[in-house]
Amino acid sequence: MRSDPNTRSPLTLKIAAAAGLLFMHLPILLIFVYAFTTEEKSYQWPPPGFTLRWLEVTWNRADVWQALWLSVRVAAVSTAGALVLGTLCAAAVSRSKFFGRESISLLVILPIALPGIITGIALRSAFNLADIPFSFWTIVLGHATFCIVVVYNNAVARFRRTSGNLIEASMDLGANGFQTLRYVLMPNIATALLAGGMLAFALSFDEVIVTTFTAGQQATLPIWMLEELVRPRQRPVTNVVAMVVVLVTFLPILAAYYLTKGGDNLAAREK
Repeated sequence: MRSDPNTRSPLTLKIAAAAGLLFMHLPILLIFVYAFTTEEKSYQWPPPGFTLRWLEVTWNRADVWQALWLSVRVAAVSTAGALVLGTLCAAAVSRSKFFGRESISLLVILPIALPGIITGIALRSAFNLADIPFSFWTIVLGHATFCIVVVYNNAVARFRRTSGNLIEASMDLGANGFQTLRYVLMPNIATALLAGGMLAFALSFDEVIVTTFTAGQQATLPIWMLEELVRPRQRPVTNVVAMVVVLVTFLPILAAYYLTKGGDNLAAREK
């Protein structure tokens, strides 16, 4: 029996949904409020006043820019590597049949299912055993463990929805492998890769646990925020930075949502 889409939800369900959304997003809204408070040592409610001073203070902090630049570079390199490796792995799993295929798929997804502290400890132990000094690249390797999974999940789902008849038709018409990839496969999986890349960038940009074990003395923006919280003065600076992090991570996630939503609608129409 199919439900009527015009049927209104009960009032209690609406209230429960609104309460759940408020519970999840009220702390984020408080970050925005405290980024403009005139109080610099504690979180007083209601704020005694509002000012734009902390925006200027944050802008002139060299350590903020260093941490931001490191986070952007790590997220960009991690995402680029994940796009290549995740897409190749998804293509192999979805377009080929071989012994142990499902086991390989499970091993690819496993890092994101494990607690971040387990991944961080394992990576730190591996780096120590291999005598690899902590650097920019150790952070990238740590972030790649979950960025590859995000790209893989998006790519493998789109590969499985792409008909193999398109590839066969392309080959029958004389196209070589590169032409088939460029003109047939890429247009079909491009939005999935873009969405996976955006999600991977957002996750890498605000990663804390794995970074703690792989960064050494370096400080990405989330690590910088944790260190700043213990200082009693200029706490609104931390909220300004947190506000930037929210905006930087929210926009890619929102774009990825609409891109994957469009792909789902396309697949539904094809059925």
